[in-house]
Amino acid sequence: MSKNDKNKRNWRDKYRFSVINDTTFEEVWRIRLTQYNAFLVITFLVLFIIGATASLIAFTNLREFIPGYPDVTMRRNILMSAIRLDSLDRELALRDKYFDNLNAIISGNKPPDLLSEPDATRNYATITFRNSPEDSALRVQVEREERFNLTLGTILPESVTSLTGLHFFPPVKGIISGRYDLRTKHFGTDIVTSPRSPVAAALDGTVIFTGWTMETGFVIEIQHVNNIVTVYKHNAALLKETGDLVRAGEAISIVGDSGEMYTSGPHLHFEIWYKGSSLDPEKHILF
Repeated sequence: MSKNDKNKRNWRDKYRFSVINDTTFEEVWRIRLTQYNAFLVITFLVLFIIGATASLIAFTNLREFIPGYPDVTMRRNILMSAIRLDSLDRELALRDKYFDNLNAIISGNKPPDLLSEPDATRNYATITFRNSPEDSALRVQVEREERFNLTLGTILPESVTSLTGLHFFPPVKGIISGRYDLRTKHFGTDIVTSPRSPVAAALDGTVIFTGWTMETGFVIEIQHVNNIVTVYKHNAALLKETGDLVRAGEAISIVGDSGEMYTSGPHLHFEIWYKGSSLDPEKHILF
């Protein structure tokens, strides 16, 4: 018999593995395997152990025991830091655009860049506008409120050098839910009104900022004569863009509750700034 035939026969020979009770010599367990079957069983066991170990490391917290792998708290902090950094970059970019637009408006030039960017995920060319009963009712309501506006159609004269001769148009009519308070750094007045109500400009002026922030949602700011700036926050939608000229009483936005902070329902947060200092809107406007 050749050596190859002998090796093939050894692979086919069966071997028995037994477990025997040493006291009674009773065979407790046994298995019969050839060398080929034993090789397959050992290979399967090794692969099973490797797969089970990899699964435990990948899908359980055991991976945190690997040197250099961050734990749950560290990974959460890394994720939150990345989110905050992204928000900070966006706020810095908006601030730079705001100052560029403000400098251009002061110089009498067209703003170089608008802060409100169109949504690239939407195809605006396919949008069709249809008149609805709600739109008609809103238009009638705005026209009725502006009928007796004292400042429409006129620009404030240069002779007005203080707030005494100004007539502020109320942005909305409603119930005051939050008052002006310097101690809590609440620099404006919160007015609760009907959802989707139009927000009107308090005076004639130029829109110097339109954008969105995480805390206050959609915001619009208007520059008026005599270093007066009015701010309107938590809007559901903005109807004007940076650089637009607006008249007192003209609709500039829609009341909403946008923003992840400082809001608990549909309302308008309204601020008045005069020469860099905030004013109490309730002292100048009857809401």
